[in-house]
Amino acid sequence: MNTIKKKLLPEQSEELLETLKARFEKNMNRHAGLEWAKIQAKLEADPAKLWSLDEMEISGGEPDVVGYDRETNEYIFYDCSAESPKGRRSICYDHQALEARKEHKPENSALNMATDMGIEILNEEQYRGLQKLGKFDTKTSSWVKTPSDIRKLGGAIFCDRRYDTVFVYHNGAESYYAARGFRGSLRV
Repeated sequence: MNTIKKKLLPEQSEELLETLKARFEKNMNRHAGLEWAKIQAKLEADPAKLWSLDEMEISGGEPDVVGYDRETNEYIFYDCSAESPKGRRSICYDHQALEARKEHKPENSALNMATDMGIEILNEEQYRGLQKLGKFDTKTSSWVKTPSDIRKLGGAIFCDRRYDTVFVYHNGAESYYAARGFRGSLRV
């Protein structure tokens, strides 16, 4: 992807930072003890990461800070929308699955979209961690990073929350549904 496209205009950056700050302040339970000014400084120093967060926002992910990694000095953002991001649904798992479909191909795949956005798809452990911060995907589901042994056999896994419990399921990687998307993470 063109690196010029991975930089926001100053007014876009300002608007996104205001949105992220308001979300950060509204949801302090997700990031107790962290300071917005330090996060904003890191974001302003890395325009490509700010661009990725904007892609998460545009597609309905409502990214928010969910942690800080002391070893790497990175803040961790996850998609925190109540349901799987609307702009990332009706997609199969990966490019191989997309190419395998002979009819009724979806427009894209979760892994392709994540790569294009400069983010990582959540794995099962991260997804379960997100669910400790609130109730997510009570009406939708989200693809999660699938272990290679499952993927080699043609499958992929996804998660959701029903009956106040996080469930992990499987499907053929080429399947797609209007209520299934994916959630991403970004380290800054």
